[in-house]
Amino acid sequence: MPNLPDVVLWSIPAFVLLAVIEMISVRIHPDEDAAGYETKDAATSVGMGLGSLVFDFLWKIPIVAVYTAIYELTPLRVPVLWWTIPLMLLGQDFFYYWSHRGHHVIRILWACHVVHHSSRRFNLTTALRQPWTTLTVWPFYVPLVALGVHPAALAFCSSVNLVYQFWIHTERIDRMPRWFEFVFNTPSHHRVHHASQGGYLDRNFGGILIVWDRLFGSFVPEVERPVYGLTKNINTFNPIKVATHEYVAIAKDLKTATGWRERAGRVFRGPGWQPAAAVEPAEESVAA
Repeated sequence: MPNLPDVVLWSIPAFVLLAVIEMISVRIHPDEDAAGYETKDAATSVGMGLGSLVFDFLWKIPIVAVYTAIYELTPLRVPVLWWTIPLMLLGQDFFYYWSHRGHHVIRILWACHVVHHSSRRFNLTTALRQPWTTLTVWPFYVPLVALGVHPAALAFCSSVNLVYQFWIHTERIDRMPRWFEFVFNTPSHHRVHHASQGGYLDRNFGGILIVWDRLFGSFVPEVERPVYGLTKNINTFNPIKVATHEYVAIAKDLKTATGWRERAGRVFRGPGWQPAAAVEPAEESVAA
């Protein structure tokens, strides 16, 4: 098994320090147009992050078992070397893009990811607002394991991706240099991703690289100031409700659904999908 560091664990002190610096910065030099901080919202984000550590540990048990079985069955092997790690990071980021995009356009997957978008603020604590039901993520990375990437190496790459995305959850950075903005995900790109305006919805899915969005037609630059949150916001700071509210909404929709086609649509179509309105038959003419 590759001996790779726990990047997330080692980054926690930096997370705390940078969040505190941002809070002080907002207090000293507030931006009237920025969403800023709100105590209950930030506390909920931190609570969701701590909860995700517990649940991710539980989900890791069956996921590691599946990945290990696939890894043992494939004859391919990718060695963990100085030059293969960047390639594995590139591959992980590519499949992250599709996982992220899938979690926006398939409702049962969105029920997991919606947690991260549920805040109407955008700051470094928002990065910690992680879901508790990430069992839906693992299938997207099966191709990497089947190609011979060790599950521990995949976990390392996923951690690097997660840590990278921490710093892009801020309004305190306007734009990076043009070449950087073209290649990498940045605060500007990610503000668009967290916005709830129609033109910004379901855009900029990249993790480390934004080039995937440019290649696959999902990129939109930041033009107008984003309005953060959901198209239908939830008015709660209860972590359990934040973690489960979309699953509850799906259950309610399934209960009132009129057929299996509608039930399937409520689960597997987009989050805003609605069944086509029934077309009333034309009235038959009656001969006089």
